[in-house]
Amino acid sequence: MKFNPLYSVASLSALALATGLAISSCQKDTDGSPQIGPGNPVATKVMPDSAAGGALVTLTGTGLGDIRTIMFEKQNVPAGFQTTLNTDGAILFRVPTEAAGGKQNIMLTNSAGQTLTVPFKVLAFPTVSTISMYDFTKGTKVTITGNNLDDVTSVAVADSLKGISDAATIVSKSKKELVITMPASSLNRGTLAITNSTGRIRTKQEFTNIDKALTVFTDSYSTGYQDNSWGDAGAVSTKEAVFGTASAAKNYQKGNWHLMCFANWGGVKYDASYTYLTGWIKGGSVDYPLFVTTDASKAGFGNFVDANQINVKAGVWNYFKIKLSDMDFWAPGSTMQQLGFRIKGPDKQDEVFYFDNIMLVK
Repeated sequence: MKFNPLYSVASLSALALATGLAISSCQKDTDGSPQIGPGNPVATKVMPDSAAGGALVTLTGTGLGDIRTIMFEKQNVPAGFQTTLNTDGAILFRVPTEAAGGKQNIMLTNSAGQTLTVPFKVLAFPTVSTISMYDFTKGTKVTITGNNLDDVTSVAVADSLKGISDAATIVSKSKKELVITMPASSLNRGTLAITNSTGRIRTKQEFTNIDKALTVFTDSYSTGYQDNSWGDAGAVSTKEAVFGTASAAKNYQKGNWHLMCFANWGGVKYDASYTYLTGWIKGGSVDYPLFVTTDASKAGFGNFVDANQINVKAGVWNYFKIKLSDMDFWAPGSTMQQLGFRIKGPDKQDEVFYFDNIMLVK
C-alpha cells in the first residue's frame, strides 16, 4: 500500500486532539487560586502596620499562597480577600470597616489549619452622627450616636484655646451609641473631646452652657421676662418640652399674622460679647418660616427680615443657632425689651408652636 501523507497528517492531528482532551479531562477544577501546598506560613513584613477600616494591607513572607481565612482578633471580624491574588510570597486584603479599634493580631489560616498571627493596630477613631441635646447644665444626659464608641475611655467639654477641659461621666457605651452626663463648666460653650483606644477627636457640634447664657425661656420665663404676644397669648405648657418639663406655647390664628413675644421691660443693654441666639422650636402641621424680630433692630419690631428667617420643620423639635452679626437683631447702643417670632399667615388653619431654651450666648 502506498503512503498517503495527507491521511497521516489527519490521523496524527486527531490522535493529538484526543490525547489533549483526555489529559484535560483528568485535570482538577480550581477556583483560580495558586496551586500551592499548605507549607508553613511565615510573615516577613506587613504594610502598613496600622490603618483604618477599608485600607489595603500587604503582607509579605513565605508559604502565603494557601491562606484561606483572615480574621481580626478583636470581636473576630473577618477580612474579605481574593484568593486568586495570593502568591507564595504575598497576600493582599483590606481592613474590615467593622474591625474593632486598637492593637490586636491578624490571624491568617491555611487549608491545613495552620495559623499565622501578625500584630496590627486598627485605627478606629470615634465618629459622631447625631447628638440628642446641644444645651447643658450639670447632670444633663446626652446621647451620642456614631461609630467606634464602645471603647471610649473619656469625654470632656473642652476649649483648647482657653486650656479648659471639664470631664463628663460615661453612663453607657456600645459600638454605635454613647450616653454621658455633662459636668459643671466655666465655659460659655465648647466642643466634646472624645477619646478611645485609637486616639482623640473633637466634635464639630458645639454645646451651650445654660448656666453661662442669658436665658429668655427655659422651663419658664426667665427673671424679668413675660409674655407680650400679639393675638393669642403665649403660655407655659407642660405638654411639650425638649429640655426639662415645659416650653412656651403659642397659637398662631389662621390669617392673623400673630407674633410670639418674650418681653423684658427692664431692658437688656447692647453687649457685643454675645455671639449667638440659640433655641428650639417645635413646628406645626406643615413646614413654616418664622422670623426673629426685636425692638432693638434697625428694621423695627414686627418686621420680616430675610436674614432673620428660621425654617421650622413640621411636627419635630428644630434646633437653631444664629450668629447675631448675620442678623438684624441688636443695634449697637440700643436696649432690647422685646424678642419675637413672627409668622406670615397661617392661611389654612390655626397652628401651635412650642419654644424652649431661648438664649443669648457669648
